[in-house]
Amino acid sequence: MIKKVKKEVLNRTNYILGHLRAVKKMIEREEYCIDIIHQNAAVCEAIKKVSELILENHLNTCVTGAIRGKSEKERRKKLKELLEIYKKRFQ
Repeated sequence: MIKKVKKEVLNRTNYILGHLRAVKKMIEREEYCIDIIHQNAAVCEAIKKVSELILENHLNTCVTGAIRGKSEKERRKKLKELLEIYKKRFQ
């Protein structure tokens, strides 16, 4: 993983963990359901952004390396993985 991306992903992950703990406390305190839903949605969006960063890193490192490499098998494997991710997210 690219160092800069790794640092950003770890920072965002720490933020998500803190935010999720705050949502848990809201539930424990029986706060207003809609407020909890809004905060939970923010956590979900933050997780989505982390996934996007990791995918972008994967494209810039692993996939690019496979495309430039000599192994047809490795290229096919990386493209198949991307297609599977796409299918899971958009179906």
